[in-house]
Amino acid sequence: MAQKVVLKVMTMADDKTKQKAIEAAADIYGVDSIAADLKDQKLTVVGQMDTVALVKKLKKVGKVDIVSVGPAKEEKKEDKKEEKKEEKKEEKKEEKKEGKKEEKK
Repeated sequence: MAQKVVLKVMTMADDKTKQKAIEAAADIYGVDSIAADLKDQKLTVVGQMDTVALVKKLKKVGKVDIVSVGPAKEEKKEDKKEEKKEEKKEEKKEEKKEGKKEEKK
C-alpha cells in the first residue's frame, strides 16, 4: 500500500537545494511522486518506499525532520465520489426511460 511522507528539509531555501532534495528522493526505490514546497521547506513523497532510507538519503542534502507518515488515500476518495455521482446519473436516466416506455403503452 502506498504511503505519503511529508518531510521538512531545513536547508531547502533556494531552487538549487530544492532540486538536490528532489533528485535524492527520486533515487529511492518505490517513489511514485514528489512535491516540493519551497516556502514551507516541505517535501511530500508518495509511494511504496522505505521511509528510513528516504530520510537517510535526504540527510546528505541537509537537516531533515519527519512531519507525517500515513496512507496516500486522498485521490481514491475523490475517484469514488465521482463514480457514485455517475452511477446515480445513470440510474436516473434508466428510470426516465422506463417511465416513458410505460406512458407509451
